[in-house]
Amino acid sequence: MKPPVPRQQRRSPVHPGAWWLWSLSLGVAASRTTNPLLLALLVTVTAYVVAVCRTRSAPWSRSYAAFARLALAVLLVRLAFTVVLGSPVPGAHTLFALPEVPLPHWAQGIRLGGRVTAEALVFALYDGLRIATLLVCVGAANALASPARLLKSLPGALYELGVAVVVALTFAPHLVADVQRLRAARRLRGRPDSGIRGLLQVGLPVLEGALERSVALAAAMDARGYGRSADVPDRVRRTTAALTLGGLLGICAGLYGLLTTEGGGYGLPVLLAGAAAALAGLRLGGRRSPRTRYR
Repeated sequence: MKPPVPRQQRRSPVHPGAWWLWSLSLGVAASRTTNPLLLALLVTVTAYVVAVCRTRSAPWSRSYAAFARLALAVLLVRLAFTVVLGSPVPGAHTLFALPEVPLPHWAQGIRLGGRVTAEALVFALYDGLRIATLLVCVGAANALASPARLLKSLPGALYELGVAVVVALTFAPHLVADVQRLRAARRLRGRPDSGIRGLLQVGLPVLEGALERSVALAAAMDARGYGRSADVPDRVRRTTAALTLGGLLGICAGLYGLLTTEGGGYGLPVLLAGAAAALAGLRLGGRRSPRTRYR
């Protein structure tokens, strides 16, 4: 009798586009508020979903921690800039004062040092927390979405752009995996893996591995015919350009109509018509990018 399949293996994989749509929706929600409670709730939701739903054996699933560290660094840098360079937010509660450096007349509006108020620090904290939450949302999408499945779901017209985006998105997870592997190897050999010396000795092999991976990737893409296009009639090419450009303009006009109070009547129809035209243009444009699929 076969052993029962674990629940995590029975779960059908979620489409990577759905993960990106979910994370971008959280990012939009984070960009529209500065409430630290709501931002902390968004970060908690992303951390829980990544911990439960990520594929632990995949290299891109480890990128969430790196994005979280980057978000923390952005928050600290935002606070440091407020302390050193000042803030345009006026405040009446002075926390401390730094020695102010006089600047020339052409640097009006910028100061180095001076009075640091509680209002300026709170404003910088809220603003930095919002940017950090956006980075965490992007990190959640990187940790959950499979780049290979995301590339397969793109239309043929966006295949080359999708390959470039997927390569850029997978660079950070592979870089994090290489750093963790080299640090673990150095610890097993009894060598230091922290500090300036440890970072330099880890960084050089990581850079060498990244260069070798880029050369191998370029050779694989060239062997698979990346960048080659098929011949299509001029009529189809002109129709594709007109539909794509007109669709994008219609989407922009429809979004403008939905966001303004005067365009509530025409915004949604123009948006739908523009989206249909853009999809038709992308479908016709896929004829110039022939792809062979292997099962």
